[in-house]
Amino acid sequence: MLPTLPAATFAQEEPTPPTEVTKDADAAAQARDPSELYSDLNLFGEVLDRIRAEYVDVPDEKELIRAAIRGMLTSLDPHSDYLAPKDYADTQQDVSGQFGGLGIEVTMENDVLKVVSPIDDTPAARAGILPNDFIIQIDGTDVQGMALDDAVAKMRGTVGSKVKLTIMREGQDKPLDFDLTRDIIAMRAVRMSMEGDVAVLRLSRFSEQAFVGIKKAIDDVYKERNGVAPKGIILDLRNNPGGLVDQAVFVADAFLKQGSVVLTRGRSDQESARYDAKPDALDSKIADVPLIVLINGGSASAAEIVAGALQDHKRATLIGTRSFGKGSVQSIISLGENGAMRLTTARYYTPNNRSIQAAGIQPDITITENVPEEFKGRDEIIGEAALPGQIGGGTEEKATTGSSVYVPAKKEDDTQLQYALKLINGEEHNDAYPPKSDQQTIAKVN
Repeated sequence: MLPTLPAATFAQEEPTPPTEVTKDADAAAQARDPSELYSDLNLFGEVLDRIRAEYVDVPDEKELIRAAIRGMLTSLDPHSDYLAPKDYADTQQDVSGQFGGLGIEVTMENDVLKVVSPIDDTPAARAGILPNDFIIQIDGTDVQGMALDDAVAKMRGTVGSKVKLTIMREGQDKPLDFDLTRDIIAMRAVRMSMEGDVAVLRLSRFSEQAFVGIKKAIDDVYKERNGVAPKGIILDLRNNPGGLVDQAVFVADAFLKQGSVVLTRGRSDQESARYDAKPDALDSKIADVPLIVLINGGSASAAEIVAGALQDHKRATLIGTRSFGKGSVQSIISLGENGAMRLTTARYYTPNNRSIQAAGIQPDITITENVPEEFKGRDEIIGEAALPGQIGGGTEEKATTGSSVYVPAKKEDDTQLQYALKLINGEEHNDAYPPKSDQQTIAKVN
């Protein structure tokens, strides 16, 4: 299985301290004469009037305005966008954890819809759609030139209805057709399994069900073991595209008793905040249980917030490959009956004041998977650093090479998981496990 593109929304992820370039840009914007702005608005009005009066067919004026707004927002960065009323409703549905659709995480790359990852146990995953597939048609309509949200809207719909996807796959000479039936995409956020005495918690997305799912999974582990703590916990965040920042804070807090989880910094004070962990019964219960977090090139956004916090606080050892590198926060701003706008409002920082924007989080122990021949060369993505218009501003070195997003379907073939199990069971040894506590570092940033 391979990755999905970040969906961090509502709440906040962090910014980096403003660079000189940012200051210069802000100064230029502030120095601009208001009359210049009004002149540009007059230009917009003139173009709109010409379209209304002279376009070959009578245009839909509302859609013209919305298209202009969308163009303005998408020109800012890869994650800002306009949400028409239906798209806004779909987004709210998505955040709640349930919607009617196919179960595909996608991104737009060079005007082509690219599959980041199919969601586990959904029509897309069952049909065999793979990460890095390119969707070129939806029900016979070309995707090229279509806005990302419009393409997603075409794939969603009434449960039980049909949709046909035409896909180009590397290594295939001809397009592949997939006839799919929409289903309820019940975003069960967490799946728990026991590997001997070790609990494996697979967190697929930071929807509203994320923290509730983690808490229930840990409770289930103790029930299954008659109150006895597991030998260790493996939190699998591979190919987790993110989601709600508050859920990232709650999940990190489940494993931390104190200290900062994430800091956000925007242009205004209200977009800058610090989120702290607090002692509670859950983190007390598992305080002495060793923790390993699995990450890869598809771990993004809210998943990186959790991984970064647990790494900085020396609570967990991170294993896998470099994460995606999405270090920005998007706020969903309602526009009433006109939908909403998704606007990048902040960058986020880990407790040690790292902005991982376009850089990603480096694991403490790099372990790669044995990639099958048919996936080799397609199992790596550069991540945020490769997205046109990414906002930059990270404190770490920008990623220039790919990071694998491949995860084997069978646990016994999963090199990263098996290595983590061997570390916890004492069959492997590494200086990074367990992490050495560094109270001085944490005290300094808290």
